[in-house]
Amino acid sequence: MPLANRSNFRPPLEQVIKEFLPRINQIAFKYAYLGQPVLSKEDLVSAGIIGLIEAYHRFDPTKKVNFRTYAEFRIKGAILDEIRKVDIIPRSVRDKIDELEDKLKELNKKLGRMPEEEEIAEAMGLSLEEYHRLLENIRGISFVDIETFKQLMPDLEEEDIFEFIVGPNTGEEVIEKLYLKELLEKLEEALSYLNEKERLVLALYYYEDLNMKEIAQVLGYTEGRISQIHNQAIMKLRSILNDQIKP
Repeated sequence: MPLANRSNFRPPLEQVIKEFLPRINQIAFKYAYLGQPVLSKEDLVSAGIIGLIEAYHRFDPTKKVNFRTYAEFRIKGAILDEIRKVDIIPRSVRDKIDELEDKLKELNKKLGRMPEEEEIAEAMGLSLEEYHRLLENIRGISFVDIETFKQLMPDLEEEDIFEFIVGPNTGEEVIEKLYLKELLEKLEEALSYLNEKERLVLALYYYEDLNMKEIAQVLGYTEGRISQIHNQAIMKLRSILNDQIKP
């Protein structure tokens, strides 16, 4: 058993870093496209190592959370935080993102379904090529993340939020578990609005842990096209969820 999996023994930090480095590289590679061109993969690896060091010092085995699971949570969080620190998206693109979200809500109500990309482009007064370029510029956009939970439950510490996301359902966590269940049900319902291709890309990215390049190879598309499909799916989910998960 790798030392990092033992909850009752803390190996030297250098040993933990060595053990986790391949996984940190994998996570950094997966999210590298979000930071380009400002951040390199090496920048994200450095952030991931910092996240691991924080996990090493903050880990509490009495929480009954596996260290590897907790460490990966902190590594991903540190990498995404590093990306968020860099204002990659220009103000003009942010305005387009807001416009896109509004158009998606409008078209969903009008059509009784989520629109296809040609319909979205037309509603925004863009050519399909211009719309694809807009999708390529959308980076670091998420539908539900730890910040959402922090806003919904500001009195909970990050470790407590993490524990009821991945930990056992104890009596003290019933309310939070029920609330999380409600959020996940809303997300599941929102996913049903996506087309088959969008759901497949999200499943491969978030559940199978493939990066954009690997998904492109599996589905026979370019990496850029997979990024467009992914970002459009995220924007559709945001347009549905944002009104539903407000505190």
